[in-house]
Amino acid sequence: MLPPASAFLPELQFQTARSSGPGGQNVNKVESKVELRFHPASSGVLSEAQKLTILEKLANQLTTEGYLILTAQEDRSQLRNKEIVVQKFHDMLRKALHKPKARKATKPSKGAVRKRLESKKKHGEKKAGRGKQDF
Repeated sequence: MLPPASAFLPELQFQTARSSGPGGQNVNKVESKVELRFHPASSGVLSEAQKLTILEKLANQLTTEGYLILTAQEDRSQLRNKEIVVQKFHDMLRKALHKPKARKATKPSKGAVRKRLESKKKHGEKKAGRGKQDF
């Protein structure tokens, strides 16, 4: 089970930059874009099995140093962008650590098999009736 997002906060590094998104006159002055950096291999919150799963499933999103980097610049507010990027981070970890339910093999019921065979037989008889007729 994944710990709450607040448990990861001490391990997350935040960096701000000027956003290319909305902001009016502030867009050239205020650093509203937020970049989140997380190093899963050195995390104290995750278990060893969880670390391995994350490193395996998110391998193509990690830098060469092993950092996971996410950004948010959807909002004009730096605080709101920070909340958005933390939510993105938590959703990404939850998705990576999700174990799909095992599929149970099932068989069709006897009634379904009988119905299918009857339908096939009816269809075959209909097609057979379309051939040349001997009078």
